[in-house]
Amino acid sequence: MRGRTAVAMGRMWRGPRGTWTRRIAVVVAACVVLPVVTAGAALRLTYTGDLKDGTRTRGRDAVWMGHAWLDGRKDDADLAAFARRVEGTGIKDLYVHAGPLEHDGTLPAGRYARAGWLIAAVHRSMPGVRVHAWLGDVLATEGPDGLRLSRAATREAVLGAARQVLDAGFDGVHFDLEPLHSGDRDFLLLLDDVHALTRGRGATLSVAAAQIDPLPSLHTAAGALTDHPKWWSQAYFRQVARRVDQIAVMSYDTAMPLQSLYGGYVAHQTSLALAATPAGTDLLMGLPFYREEDMSHHGYAETPAAAIHGLRLALGRDDAHRERFGVALYVDFAATAGDWKAYRDGWGATSRA
Repeated sequence: MRGRTAVAMGRMWRGPRGTWTRRIAVVVAACVVLPVVTAGAALRLTYTGDLKDGTRTRGRDAVWMGHAWLDGRKDDADLAAFARRVEGTGIKDLYVHAGPLEHDGTLPAGRYARAGWLIAAVHRSMPGVRVHAWLGDVLATEGPDGLRLSRAATREAVLGAARQVLDAGFDGVHFDLEPLHSGDRDFLLLLDDVHALTRGRGATLSVAAAQIDPLPSLHTAAGALTDHPKWWSQAYFRQVARRVDQIAVMSYDTAMPLQSLYGGYVAHQTSLALAATPAGTDLLMGLPFYREEDMSHHGYAETPAAAIHGLRLALGRDDAHRERFGVALYVDFAATAGDWKAYRDGWGATSRA
């Protein structure tokens, strides 16, 4: 009798316990899935609509270019082929990799040994196109090694590196320092100093910028959970944009699994960046000219065509007449003929070359 009672009592206990476990699981799943579905639907909706006339190149586009242009691997024939490739497009600026910087901020001159040849050849064969020294390094923000902008001596050394490349004849300085966290005041101090230098030389200062929080304070939550905040606040993006001549958003590596979601994400990023960028600063949205397959980047989804469609939708809705706007292509050595065709057809052709 007691045995059957114990069994019955056990069944009575397990029944309600199983029910509540299932209910909790459903609630938790809903809390996770519903925001994701809602966000996906919002991005898909952002990707709909008609493209407006006039949302094409303004002749202010840029391309990131690899170190082979400065270390002897590229020659006149390569440059002639590249010039044919971009003829008739809106390409105006070349961000040519001249680094990396040393962790103390210095730049060995040997890293841009062929700068004189490249700059002269570009100016001769591609009139109006500017050559910028792309300077980057890993920051010691998420690990023990890297460049530390908090040190005044390091910032002074980076300023010296900028002076070096301008002395070498580059038309501008382009910084890509990562991972750079939102709110980093030392980076703003560096930009103030370097911009004073470039302005005095009649040169251009540009930066590669992180994406903007798609939701308020998302960078704070991401930092707390992963130690990698990834995004910048819109307010910090504005602070950086005020201190430079060009700001290029790295609008790729988004983890979006579909072209429509990626295009909607780029449209949303474009809207946020347009609102934060002063009228006197060039805003460039990055296009993925490369293929990878990992958790942060799906090459079948993050396509140049989807990005162009998304940014044109946002430009038409938010600021169709903005002149200081363009795209930045990442990166020349990984680009395919299809990438260049998508750029020409969707955005960059001023005439058929």
